[in-house]
Amino acid sequence: MATGIAGRIPSRKLEDIMPIMAVEDDLIISKNAEVTVGFRVELPEIYSLSSDQLEQLHVDWVKALCVLPSGTVVHKQDWYYDSSYELNIDETAEMDMSDRASERHFNERPILRHECYLYVTFLTNTKRKATSLTSTLNRFKIVPKRISNPGAIEHFASVVGQMERILSDGGKLTLHRLTSDEIVGTHTQAGVIEKYLSLNPKAEPVLRDVDFRSGIKIGDTRCKLFTISNADCLPGTVSPGVVVSNVSHGAAKLYMSMGNAFGVYCNSPHIYNQYVLIEEDKEVIAGLESRQRRMESLAPYARPNAVYAAQINEFLHETTSSQANIVQAHANLLVFGETDEELKRYSGVVQSCFSKVNIVPKEEQFSMATIWWAGIPGNAGDLPREEYFTTFAGQASCLFNLETNYRSSASPYGIRLVDRLTGYPVAVDISDEPIKRGLTTNRNKFILGPSGSGKSFIVNHLLHNYYKQGSHVVLVDVGGSYYGTCQYVGGKYFEYTEDDPISFNPFRIGELDVLDTEKKESLKTLLVTVWKSQNKSVEQAEYVALSTAITLYYKHLEARPDIQPSFNTFYEFMDREYRSHLEQERVREQEFDLINFLYVLRPFYRGGEFDYLLNSDSEADLLQEPFIVFELDNIKDHPILFPVVTIVIMDVFISKMRKLKGTRKIICIEEAWKAIAKEGMADFIKYLFKTVRKFYGEAWVVTQEVDDILNSPVVKESIIANSDCKILMDQRKFASRFDEIATLLGLNEKDVAQVMSVNNNLDPHRKYKECFIALGGAYSNVYGVEVPLEEYLIYTTEKLEKEAVEDMAQFMGSYEAGIVALANKWRA
Repeated sequence: MATGIAGRIPSRKLEDIMPIMAVEDDLIISKNAEVTVGFRVELPEIYSLSSDQLEQLHVDWVKALCVLPSGTVVHKQDWYYDSSYELNIDETAEMDMSDRASERHFNERPILRHECYLYVTFLTNTKRKATSLTSTLNRFKIVPKRISNPGAIEHFASVVGQMERILSDGGKLTLHRLTSDEIVGTHTQAGVIEKYLSLNPKAEPVLRDVDFRSGIKIGDTRCKLFTISNADCLPGTVSPGVVVSNVSHGAAKLYMSMGNAFGVYCNSPHIYNQYVLIEEDKEVIAGLESRQRRMESLAPYARPNAVYAAQINEFLHETTSSQANIVQAHANLLVFGETDEELKRYSGVVQSCFSKVNIVPKEEQFSMATIWWAGIPGNAGDLPREEYFTTFAGQASCLFNLETNYRSSASPYGIRLVDRLTGYPVAVDISDEPIKRGLTTNRNKFILGPSGSGKSFIVNHLLHNYYKQGSHVVLVDVGGSYYGTCQYVGGKYFEYTEDDPISFNPFRIGELDVLDTEKKESLKTLLVTVWKSQNKSVEQAEYVALSTAITLYYKHLEARPDIQPSFNTFYEFMDREYRSHLEQERVREQEFDLINFLYVLRPFYRGGEFDYLLNSDSEADLLQEPFIVFELDNIKDHPILFPVVTIVIMDVFISKMRKLKGTRKIICIEEAWKAIAKEGMADFIKYLFKTVRKFYGEAWVVTQEVDDILNSPVVKESIIANSDCKILMDQRKFASRFDEIATLLGLNEKDVAQVMSVNNNLDPHRKYKECFIALGGAYSNVYGVEVPLEEYLIYTTEKLEKEAVEDMAQFMGSYEAGIVALANKWRA
């Protein structure tokens, strides 16, 4: 790479003064014989750590610094650069309309991308004290020095490995060792050195001139540099975490790292460099004691000298009493823009971020070039000694940024949500990846949100995404919240009305279904539920008689293919063929009362009051139907219809659960779970939540009433205990009672703060709501739920909007065409 550098010295070629001599065995070797190991660091997501977790992460950094030998420089470099979402529409592939709309909705959505690197440099010549004058930038020619002690390099590599293990074992950071290609680049990919020198974070190699004649200008990019090079820049106290006031609610405080004020919160392209120089404690202490005596001797001539001497004495006393490790620290922030106006605006943003944590940085003028030059990966030893200030390792690491942006899941099975800070879309896997990472042991979900919080909206969004990725969905609803989604995907919607009563045919055997033990048991349960009241038990003889009847009925159907399976034909079989069978077998009336059985079930036979219920002539195979909604609002209090329908629902889902191998199955029970539990189906819910995980399935329960979860033993003992994923909407209505809810759900202090922050600081320029997601007590965060207008119209539960969609769909001839037309009309 050859690029011109101009300044107070004549223009020179970069290779003439380049401080890096070679990159060998993934080590950066400088011309001053300094060796550097580089890492790419994955940090935890912003808002995902509690105050205690930030403190522990800070402790891990302090431990990692303390294992390093004297003569080591730790250089943490955080890149933040402008980016935007790129449209991803494959015109050749069949793509769902809502997916296309979502891609267009988020197209060019801006984000400040973050990349974090860690460089650990071993100064082989510890007596070399870099200054502005001795910087390699100011030498016309650099003579490479030899590494005279290979054994020291081996020891350095060993302690760096120890440092890496300390940081990784904490569980919050992931370190990836940089390879030689990642450091120097290839023909098609720029390395970290080239990226820094060209101020270009993108992968493509690029050549740019560097001009120091008026500040720093790299290509057409202008820069300003702010430094923390003196303890006077810092506030009276520093801490690893600070309260995020704009999203915290009352006593529920949400935290971020102090250094994150210069991270994603600093909404401008910039590089944040943090340096820690490890020196021999004895030498540092001796130097401080000498300075203290000098200040004391000058105290009679000026009061500040006495104050300074007292401060040094206090620092030395703290060193002795607490055995704190003394280090030299420095931090700087390089902000850049394409125009002077842009740079001025970004500089204002940076200064505002510093002021939020009470730091007063210095805007560099004369040392900009040498400080920027020391930021070259592997050249941390060139940072001038006068730019450091003496402090403890704990205080120095408080300046580290410990968090990053929201991350998309690596799993291909993700749900599209958005980063609450920027609205940038992220793919979040809340089912499979948490199990692989050991965060959860099941995929079940408990969803809680008061009326109007967007609860049904997010459940619609989640289920629609699961359906598009191949899941079978069975929804039990009370209230009609999922009609739109069912219509859009062409699912099966069961709802009781006087004009079109709900009907099934549980006796029909589907294409891939068989008359196995489970099918027989389901039919027996159905017949018993209709025949016997819930307070009466079934005798063993009656149970055997029904089992025999079902077996003989299907043999009868095999012999008579002209007869269609239904309750009508089963009833006729019982009245004729099975009556003869009972007479032949000499079954007594007290063992099985056929007359009573036929009399009680007569209303479900042809011409009876409920003859429609179990005699559907539809050819729909519910086993193969991927999206089914049972709307129970009109029958939830019916003493006959409701128990029968719940038996059918149970049969449908258990059949899917056991027979659809390799397909995800989801049963989502909305407010109907309360009615189901009342009708003696609590055992079914318990069975579901404990067993469904074994069959690649998920059981979801959605509720909105606080008393429901506080007072129901079904919820406590089965649903919550077996739901490792908990999703909560805005709970501020229940703030006074939320301690009870938090205890029941097993939420910790950080979780409560996150829940109470939901919808606290919504962007007025976007239409969205937020939700809290917790995975097994090991991870939690708040996400935004934002969809394009087309998708909103699919999910809306507002009556006037639903009617508008229905009218337009009828006019356009299809539900999808109606949604597209209505969305275009509303935009216009």
